[in-house]
Amino acid sequence: MVAFATRQANRLASILGALTDLYALVYAEPPYLEGPAQVARFRAGLPDEAARPGFRLVIASEDDQLVGAAYGWTMTAGTWWSQADGHPPESVRNSDKFAVMEWIVHPRHRARGIGAELMRRLLTGRPESWATLASDPRTQARDIYRRNGWREAGRSRLPWGPPMDLLILDLQASD
Repeated sequence: MVAFATRQANRLASILGALTDLYALVYAEPPYLEGPAQVARFRAGLPDEAARPGFRLVIASEDDQLVGAAYGWTMTAGTWWSQADGHPPESVRNSDKFAVMEWIVHPRHRARGIGAELMRRLLTGRPESWATLASDPRTQARDIYRRNGWREAGRSRLPWGPPMDLLILDLQASD
């Protein structure tokens, strides 16, 4: 049976290794094909992400093994994604947004509703009006976002990856 838990930033250290291992497994898959350098960047950056305002991490475990995780933090009003090709709608830009940074499920545990429950728990009860995330348009996840009401609000290109679709979700409408 899968158990879900919400972790605060001060409890991140206890699962940092398992979370890094899960990240490495998921992002080694096509189309990502990430290697040790990207995994090291993820691990090194996670404590800074956890220190951001509004940080929330939701994990899924089965038999004491981490099988999924999702986390994010508050992107304050007036801010938007770096390297974006433009601005989101004014109502989004002028509001606090919950930025979903990662949403990962172990390949052997997909198609069981774990990912949907992770996202539901991550976004439920958030004080922000909007959620936002960057999605690789080549992935299956991009289609999942579209089917669940996320809509495109721009594109971004960071130096270390492919162009990303910048998506938004109205949290007030999805409650």
